[in-house]
Amino acid sequence: MKPLSAAEYRDFARQLRAVQQEPADLLGSDATETLRASGTNLDGERIRRLLGRGFLLAQAVERWRARALWITTRADPDYPGGLKVRLRENAPPVLYGCGDRTILNGGGLAVVGSREVNDDLVTYAEDVGRLAAGAKMAVVSGGARGTDQAAMRGALEAGGRSVGVLANGLERAALNRGNRNFLIDGRLVLVCPYDPAARFLVGHAMQRNKLIYALADAALVVNSDRERGGTWTGATEQLDKLRFAPIYVRAGGARSTGLKGLLDRGAAPWPNPKTPDQLRRILHDAPLRDRTPAPVSRSGAGQYDLPLAERWEVREDRVDEPVGGAVESVSESAPQTSSARSPERLLLVISAEMSRQDLLTALKLRDVGNLQERYLRPCLQEGWIEMTIPKKPSSRNQRFRLTPAGRNHLAQLEAGAAEPG
Repeated sequence: MKPLSAAEYRDFARQLRAVQQEPADLLGSDATETLRASGTNLDGERIRRLLGRGFLLAQAVERWRARALWITTRADPDYPGGLKVRLRENAPPVLYGCGDRTILNGGGLAVVGSREVNDDLVTYAEDVGRLAAGAKMAVVSGGARGTDQAAMRGALEAGGRSVGVLANGLERAALNRGNRNFLIDGRLVLVCPYDPAARFLVGHAMQRNKLIYALADAALVVNSDRERGGTWTGATEQLDKLRFAPIYVRAGGARSTGLKGLLDRGAAPWPNPKTPDQLRRILHDAPLRDRTPAPVSRSGAGQYDLPLAERWEVREDRVDEPVGGAVESVSESAPQTSSARSPERLLLVISAEMSRQDLLTALKLRDVGNLQERYLRPCLQEGWIEMTIPKKPSSRNQRFRLTPAGRNHLAQLEAGAAEPG
């Protein structure tokens, strides 16, 4: 029986949430009733047969674990926060990986480029990787030969960290002798949204580009063809639509027509930092000014009409203890208004239906109690938000969403932020 595609799973999960259910509820004794209530147009027999593959799944998991592979799902607390916040319901439902998964939440510099590059560009990419290692920042790339592997190799050989977002062959890469020591040392993590034994498909390679940019603070395109190839497609998608991170292009040496085309579409020339401090300033300062996500429209129901991704929300901890150098600020794509009280900040970051963990990530909080007292309780009392399962306030499936009163109040905040002065 053919498994659900990512799009089918996304739509199915959305239908389940509409009736206050989650995919996990299908494992209960009333799965048939849950399916009926969801109103899904998926074949019920197909769903039941897929759910009945528990023994086969156990065998597959055992095989992966024997190869030191881990599996995490979008419902798990250790799922990469950047993917959940940026990609939202389009984040891969299942992520396979090997290595220290905490690296995935550390941001870094994405370095991408063509597979076929000359020795000068290989050396250039390696030098960028070494500089990132000196700046204590991970290199995020696709693990392909050429530019990707050169940048990752430069970072790892200099004692730094690297994230390889693979489109296929995770099982083989995890067993590769060249990766083994770096994986064991906790400086390399390999991830893939597809089966660890999956073969290469062009569509998979295109889709994984979104993950590379979603995990990074900024991106450097070392080389690119124009109007064709995965590097061009991924970079232009970011520039024109998703805008997860600022896009830079190599500024030194011979510049290809592809790099010129990216500059014409809004990419910035790479400032050519010479020291780790200069690189840190590029990644920590420029993104806060330049990361301007594409406009997000609201439907009449107040839900966000998302294309393939949602806003990147800067999270916030206690005002007197900023995390990662962030001062008290709301989402960079949300209206900036100094008059917003703490509870109102939740209105500026909430979209569609969000769990407590989603809100913790969006507001940059560590403590659920802080979220409850400073944000959820006041907004619930004001009638600005509501629970999706009001009869079970502590349910693990609980979500929060804006009410009509909340949307009206948010509109007032937006109007106030737009006024001169």
